[in-house]
Amino acid sequence: MIETGEPQTYDTTRCLLGEGAFFHPQRGQLFWCDILSKRVLSRIDGALRDWTFDRHVSCMGWVDHDTLLVATDTDLMLLNIETGSHTHLCDLEADKPANRPNDGRADPQGGFWISTMGLEKGVGDGALYRFYKGELRKLKGGMSIANAICFTPDGTTAFFADTPAQMIMQWRLDGDGWPVGQAETWLDLRGTPYHPDGAVCDADGNLWSAQWGNSRVAVYGPDATQLHVVNLPALQTTCPAFGGPDLSTLFVTSAAVGIDEPIIATEDGHGRTFRVETNATGQAEHRILL
Repeated sequence: MIETGEPQTYDTTRCLLGEGAFFHPQRGQLFWCDILSKRVLSRIDGALRDWTFDRHVSCMGWVDHDTLLVATDTDLMLLNIETGSHTHLCDLEADKPANRPNDGRADPQGGFWISTMGLEKGVGDGALYRFYKGELRKLKGGMSIANAICFTPDGTTAFFADTPAQMIMQWRLDGDGWPVGQAETWLDLRGTPYHPDGAVCDADGNLWSAQWGNSRVAVYGPDATQLHVVNLPALQTTCPAFGGPDLSTLFVTSAAVGIDEPIIATEDGHGRTFRVETNATGQAEHRILL
């Protein structure tokens, strides 16, 4: 049985569009993005640390102790956490100035999956990509707001969603982590108010799904049966990640963009980043192989 404690505020920064949460296993440190303020964020020694860019940044993974791979509007770049220096790794839709990156996560084989979307949220403007050992390959086009990128612990299955379509898809993977055949529907939320945003799989294969506009993260078992709901004091939950010393702390980002000012003024949680203690164990975030 999944059990969770009361949500606590992890960081009081009010992100316009918090996203990309991941816990660096070597550093024991949470990182996340505020896409619209073009920043990577973290906390070091109890204080906020940020790295600001001239383009949107949305998701990331770890390469080594001091290096992150970060997805931007135009490329995948390598960010040195200690010095703040960053270098171009490869282009990412550099020829599409009306697009930006959105969701992303590293898979168990060492690949990094990234989604893109239109700045105006146009239907079908986005795509899903994977970077692995120097190769960036487009996996699927015609997506609107691709989200929910996560992986079973055994590395045999990837999940993703196109948020407006209200379905989480599953895709079988080969030994190197490349998709095989066609993706299939794993969870169909059509006819409900729930729109899948970011997601993460725990060590038991349960999928934890942030659901945009519903103040919650829902937990589904490997057979897609709903097991638990984590309610949060933020309307627009965006991305969950497991971290902490034993990987049992659930971190959740959220977004304040589009919420009316009177609501922002009276309800403190919108756009904050939260932590929730659980009896689950997450997967350690996988290292990206360049």
